[in-house]
Amino acid sequence: MIAFTRRLVLGLLPLAILGCSDSAGGNGSGRVSVVLTDAPGDVLAAVVTIDEIYLQGSDGRTVLRDRDTTVNLLTLANDAAELVHEAVVPAGRYEQLRFVISGAYIEVEGAGGASEIYATSPDYAGLPEGAVVTGELQAPSLGQSGLKVQLGGDDSFVVPEDATIVLVDFDVSQSFGHAAGNSGRWIMHPVIRGATITTAAGIAVDVTLGTGVTLPDLGGNPTTLASFSATVTNADNSTESLPLTDPEADGTYTAEFKYLLPGAYQVGLTPPVGLTVTTNPALPVSVTATSGTTVHVPVSVTTATAP
Repeated sequence: MIAFTRRLVLGLLPLAILGCSDSAGGNGSGRVSVVLTDAPGDVLAAVVTIDEIYLQGSDGRTVLRDRDTTVNLLTLANDAAELVHEAVVPAGRYEQLRFVISGAYIEVEGAGGASEIYATSPDYAGLPEGAVVTGELQAPSLGQSGLKVQLGGDDSFVVPEDATIVLVDFDVSQSFGHAAGNSGRWIMHPVIRGATITTAAGIAVDVTLGTGVTLPDLGGNPTTLASFSATVTNADNSTESLPLTDPEADGTYTAEFKYLLPGAYQVGLTPPVGLTVTTNPALPVSVTATSGTTVHVPVSVTTATAP
């Protein structure tokens, strides 16, 4: 897999969303960066090869990147890949941002528990060595016109004469499904959203034990908050989970969700199997993640019982 730079996206000016469509143009030039992140799904692996990234205007394509990049989208949960770094393009209005995908595969859990691989081609270069392809993964038109990023209600936006950035969220959970009928094929209809932001949004879930609360042993083994996971669920019901850790060793266990698209989320807490807890506030709780900030959600475990 081709390596790429991962970094926190800071200090770039927002991309202006406009309400009408027009040709790309204007005086001067702007710089565009594109960062890819992932809303997690239930598949075991989701690998795509992106051959080209371009802006589409009335005057045609403006290519941002024409070197192929192969990436497992699941590795991007709570992380990000910078695909385009400050590409210089004519300043002006563009209608679409598109990705041309030359190949892909997904790995899913089969009926018998063994994993199965579905690929756009049995000789797709992104397949792991020795992989046995179970069936076909269809990706209609993605190698020709590419897939379109949904930016604004009318998919038009302006590149000003300053650095701009687009955070692109590839929703794995909604992008792959079985083809109709009994063919056994899978089909790839990517669901991609974008945000024009100065920095990604973040949510940190900070969990403590309430006064006098102790966690019961499970199966004869001691239980700590490190056995818990926090979850965030977006408006499309895609859920991401992270284990709690105590990096400061101060009794506050935290799960920090990075590179989120700004918007509304439901925050929850998952205890280990066999443990029932109550919390203050009662969960799930609604929070709004804002561009450039990390919102902290304090949670106190008020009771904990085991059968």
